[in-house]
Amino acid sequence: MNAADIAAALGAEIVSEGRAIAPRRATIDSGETGPEDLFFGLRGERADGCEFAPAAARAGAWGVVVRPDCTAGIEDAWVFSVADPLAALQGLARAWRRALGARVVGITGSVGKTSVKDIARALLPGSVHANRENLNTEIGLPLTVLEAPEGTETLVLEMAMRGPGQIAELATIAEPEVAAITNVGPVHVELLGSVEAIAAAKAEVLKALPRHGAAIVPVKAGALEPHLEEAPRLLRFGPGGDVQAIESRVEEGVTHALIDTPSGRQLFDFPFAEAHNLENALAAVAVGVSLGAPLAEMADRVANIGFSRFRGERLEIGDGIVLVNDCYNANPVSMRAALSHLASIGEARRIAVLGEMAELGPGAAGYHREIGECARAAGVGLLVGVGEPAREYGPDELVGTPEEAAELLASQLEPGDTVLVKGSRSAGLEAVAEALGEMLDG
Repeated sequence: MNAADIAAALGAEIVSEGRAIAPRRATIDSGETGPEDLFFGLRGERADGCEFAPAAARAGAWGVVVRPDCTAGIEDAWVFSVADPLAALQGLARAWRRALGARVVGITGSVGKTSVKDIARALLPGSVHANRENLNTEIGLPLTVLEAPEGTETLVLEMAMRGPGQIAELATIAEPEVAAITNVGPVHVELLGSVEAIAAAKAEVLKALPRHGAAIVPVKAGALEPHLEEAPRLLRFGPGGDVQAIESRVEEGVTHALIDTPSGRQLFDFPFAEAHNLENALAAVAVGVSLGAPLAEMADRVANIGFSRFRGERLEIGDGIVLVNDCYNANPVSMRAALSHLASIGEARRIAVLGEMAELGPGAAGYHREIGECARAAGVGLLVGVGEPAREYGPDELVGTPEEAAELLASQLEPGDTVLVKGSRSAGLEAVAEALGEMLDG
């Protein structure tokens, strides 16, 4: 896209001109901006990005996108003046998505959306581009789209939701052809008030689908069910669904599953052992089926599956101790799944280090108590709570910080123990694995 194309997509006035080349990517951090980048001066909670536009230009930025009051003092770069730099970023992403002509998959849900994204990215044939890290918001998603190189055939886009209207906003940028909703659970209840309200917010993506589009949903859709009439085509995954595993077994960390689909049956050898990841894989296979991807080709690509950091990472530390580092986020649904997996592995003692499940609203204490009971039912021999809200788990030990949890574990772990570390992102439990690894491995 040349400068005129970009100005049109931004809805911008060109204040000054720069080099006659095309930019390579969009950035919002002046410290990470370099030659050939297009910098967007977004207004944040702590700082106004427009103030850093001159520094971005000095760092070699191809251009900057700023409000009219911030155009002075910027040299040797294209300067685009817009009323709202965030809206301009989103508009440019939408224009690039259309220029690519790629097929777009939008993935949302209370639990598992990142894993479904990771699996779908691996299984889908051709040139596939997906979100990295947590670039799944009204800022991160357009940056993801603008990172997609020419020749991208499929965009797999995870969509985050923290309130009504956000999924709809993301869908206007991404314009998905396929929408996958992994599930609906009590996540962000504090913000939306009820599971039904969460389902309505997730279902916004269905309204964005074209007539030839498809919706991927679980067999047991729960509160999502009333919204499914809006889907042009429906594929359900899970037991009894359109895409289901009619046979499965786990051997040496590999899940061998015979999957039945409307396109036929295919054996997949997935490089994971967790039952909940088989469910995530079914959703990803359903995405492929909806796009017409050959089953045999998807099965050949299972070795490419790799999960994002802190999501069920299996680490071996010390003397034969297994640590499952699943601390990216937590809610009642994902907690139960993680504890169920813990119950299926390890023959010695099972230990759970649990932090707070955030944003659960007035019923938070009850949800925590239920998970504490679930942990005991899963055979957890030592339950360590981290932080005051974790008291409701009924832990054997309650500590204040992740570092204290690591010190406690280092003094009590024995060969053969299996440890699950899980909590909401705000609990910072990744520090448990890091500190414990240093203590036991030196």
